[in-house]
Amino acid sequence: MTEADKIFAQFPEFIREYIYSHSWEDLRDIQISAAKTIFTTNHNLLLTSSTASGKTEAAFFPILSEIYNADDKSISVLYIAPLKSLINDQFGRMEELLIQSGIRVTHWHGDVAVSQKKKLLERPEGILQITPESLEAMLINRSNDIKRLFCDLRYIVIDEIHTLTGTDRGNQIICQIARIERIIERSVRRIGLSATIGDPSLAANWLSAGTNRETDIPRFPEEKNRWRLGMEHFYIRNQNFDQTKSAAEKDNDKALLDTGYEYVYDCVSDRKSLVFSNSREETEYVCATLRQIAKKRKEKDIFLIHHGNLSASLREEAEMKMKNEEILAVTCATVTMELGIDIGRLERVVQIDSPNSVSGFLQRLGRSGRRGQPPEMMMVFREEEPLPNAPLPQLIPWGLIRAIAIVQLYIEERFIEPPRQKKEPLSLLFHQTLSMLASHGEMSASKLADTVLKLPPFVSVSKEIYKTMLVSMLNNDHLEMTEEKGLIVGMAGERMLASFKFYAVFNDSEDFTVRCESEEIGTITTPSPVGDRFALAGRVWEVLEVDAQRRLIYVKAVEGKMEISWPGEYGEIHTRILERMKQVLCEDKDYPYLKENARKRLETARAVARNTGMTEHSIIHLGGYTWCLFPWLGTRSFRTLRKMIGAVSAELGISGMDFEGSCYMTFRMEKGSAEDLIFALKSRFGYDGISPMSLVSPTELPTFEKYDEYIPADLLRHAYAVDRLDTKEAAKRIADIAGEYSI
Repeated sequence: MTEADKIFAQFPEFIREYIYSHSWEDLRDIQISAAKTIFTTNHNLLLTSSTASGKTEAAFFPILSEIYNADDKSISVLYIAPLKSLINDQFGRMEELLIQSGIRVTHWHGDVAVSQKKKLLERPEGILQITPESLEAMLINRSNDIKRLFCDLRYIVIDEIHTLTGTDRGNQIICQIARIERIIERSVRRIGLSATIGDPSLAANWLSAGTNRETDIPRFPEEKNRWRLGMEHFYIRNQNFDQTKSAAEKDNDKALLDTGYEYVYDCVSDRKSLVFSNSREETEYVCATLRQIAKKRKEKDIFLIHHGNLSASLREEAEMKMKNEEILAVTCATVTMELGIDIGRLERVVQIDSPNSVSGFLQRLGRSGRRGQPPEMMMVFREEEPLPNAPLPQLIPWGLIRAIAIVQLYIEERFIEPPRQKKEPLSLLFHQTLSMLASHGEMSASKLADTVLKLPPFVSVSKEIYKTMLVSMLNNDHLEMTEEKGLIVGMAGERMLASFKFYAVFNDSEDFTVRCESEEIGTITTPSPVGDRFALAGRVWEVLEVDAQRRLIYVKAVEGKMEISWPGEYGEIHTRILERMKQVLCEDKDYPYLKENARKRLETARAVARNTGMTEHSIIHLGGYTWCLFPWLGTRSFRTLRKMIGAVSAELGISGMDFEGSCYMTFRMEKGSAEDLIFALKSRFGYDGISPMSLVSPTELPTFEKYDEYIPADLLRHAYAVDRLDTKEAAKRIADIAGEYSI
């Protein structure tokens, strides 16, 4: 009997029937490895493999085998996922699997009926699928029920952990798990699932934080890349599909609203597809444009939209139509469709502009090509054609160069960004302090500090820092001291806790709900005056009435499309991507996935780089007092270098600094040359011993996270220096640039 046969024999009948009904001929390596860990050890487990490789089944087949017919008196499995849509999808899949088992599965988030939640509270059992925010609400509002709900908890499964490691939301989950384990007085096995993790050992450390359990990370034979990948480029103002300079438009049936979007339309109009953009605003614009093209061509509107500001009904409509193989549908989406929702046989993914990371590229590419077909993605880049006298940095198509670098990094090195780590997550510390007091009631300051600082995300936070925060919370009425010198939630804290928005640790806004007659469309942050128009759900709406007190906007649908300017911030980018971007400009390599326009645009960019010397010398004189620096550094180190230049700006007469992402920075320098600048930087910062705090101005107030505005300024500045600057890498790059000038 083979190992797979032995494992298969341990599965209960309902799982074996499920496997037979889906015509699976054998168990995959990932399913065998997961079962071995769960059946034969007490270890935690991290499963990381490509999208659609069967991670969910690999984890749940042995877990369900373990809890089947067990005499558990509470919830047996806690499944935590970052998106409601992912939970809804997994709920449907789990219901199908468990239909003959007698094991109950309950999903729990803001869109689930109260009656379903009430059933679980009355009789806790089976599997609970929940978001971090709903779990936080449970810990606060049902603290007395936690032991009853989870006393026999066996497994905690965290899905898509690559989106959570190193973030406040991910660390919130680790806090929640630790709090539950304290209440039930035992450690619970943890299972992490993800398709893309750069350093699995770091992710495993995060998953097992606060436990003494070993974490197994099964390794599998590396699969050969089989992609259908293309990149094409368009100038926005050039109306010709072939991007020729001829002003004569060709006689065809195309609407020629925009050649780039016409190309996107032709890529997806006959295929079930996802069209990804990097922001909600851009997603709205793309969807509206594709619908407009369909109307002008007198073709069927098959375009849907999916992002976090839409109503649950509109998101679910997009998900159901994408799953239905009888319906031809195209969904324009943000990250909400990037994660592991099973949308069946998806034929193609289109990406507007570059993905933000290697991880994001792989996640989005992996949405297509299921059921034996290779993944297929087309990236489309649009830009204004640079004028002949445009500044040097504007002559480079940074999005196209970044996309090539991302693809090449994975092809050549299998590089994926490692998980980020935070040493001083002060916004989360503020949040968990209020949450802990709300659930526990009055606690002494020493007991509170001992309880909170032992939560795994806060192990690097000193007692002195926490004492300073508690004093600030007392002074601002977030906390209150009783006559017995105990701490309770204060009036300002009570107001925070009274809102459901408190449960989330990410930034939110006071949104207005948009309604068209009886239909809820979604939410927007800023209401428009009556008569004005805005875009939402891929359509344009005219405001009929604004009910400010109830935060409602009543609208009617109108024809047209809104011009939208979306932000160019791409989040945190790793230094390896910028370094590979420089190599793209330097090398003569031909990339087979580039289409004709993209190939020509790259050739032009390489000629610019070669003729200006921007890849040989990092500091380029643009004329007069204007200079440009190309440091080829990721977000943290780029930010650090900007501060270093600011520190020497007075002696060199530097002013007017501007920058684009992490690609370049321009500035005026009235008192020196490139050699003078790099000499000043090397003299002051060209070694590893510089303290990041020395770069933070005493007047800075660096607020990034949701509750940063309530943190004492000195603590914020220290956390900013520790977690958002990288002096070591910046100093090394200064030394590298000094070598270019023999300094």
